[in-house]
Amino acid sequence: MNKNSFISVISHEKKQEKRGSVEFQVFCFTNKIRRLTSHLKLHKKDYSSQRGLRKILGKRQRLLVYLSNKNRVRYKELISQLNIRELKTR
Repeated sequence: MNKNSFISVISHEKKQEKRGSVEFQVFCFTNKIRRLTSHLKLHKKDYSSQRGLRKILGKRQRLLVYLSNKNRVRYKELISQLNIRELKTR
């Protein structure tokens, strides 16, 4: 899913694009994670990229926790659209 189509999906209720929304931020982080993962498959010893990947994973996880606590329905829709795993609940 490319960025423009995702913007149109998450901003269907309003005309203006919601580039600062939690959904859009999670979408951007997911794209970065997928790019870094494919990069690290080729370059296994690129430790600075590994560190960057861990930082982005943490940011995305914090945003997903926030969204799941705020609005569970939006969280479930986002998880299914991006095809990522659900967070473990404690």
